[in-house]
Amino acid sequence: MNNNVFKNLSYGVYIVSCKNDNKYTGCTVNSIMQITSTPPTIALSVNHENYTNSCLEKNKKFAVSILSEESNPLSIGTFGFRSGRDFNKFEAIPYIIIDELPIIKDACAYLICEIIDKIETTTHSVFIAKVLNGDILNNKIPMTYSYYHNVIKGKSPKTAPTYIPE
Repeated sequence: MNNNVFKNLSYGVYIVSCKNDNKYTGCTVNSIMQITSTPPTIALSVNHENYTNSCLEKNKKFAVSILSEESNPLSIGTFGFRSGRDFNKFEAIPYIIIDELPIIKDACAYLICEIIDKIETTTHSVFIAKVLNGDILNNKIPMTYSYYHNVIKGKSPKTAPTYIPE
């Protein structure tokens, strides 16, 4: 099978953030999809190895920062290639707080979600969440995963659902 076929599926680039104890953490993801509009519900896929996975499981509430083509690529690397277990990812990335959760400041939109169910796969948890709040922050174009790879020349960490060893 040619695994590159998956690069033709449409994805966005997002920072998922949550609070764990008294600190914020999060990770870069590309696998979020809307399930229903009424009630507004999404699905989010996060690797079992990601620290954010256990924080989501524990806290049940998270934010999604929808990155734009103009968002700082440093955010993607900071949240995608370092672990929140031993590094404060928000230290060098500008953010705002909405509904007690951090939103990346240069995101084009955000969602605030509450986990209502979970499906386990071999490597990832798929969190089903109701959307509690959301808004558009600016009129910039949302970043697609294709744009991230083809224009920014970004890489995928090994914990990404779309990771293909080169």
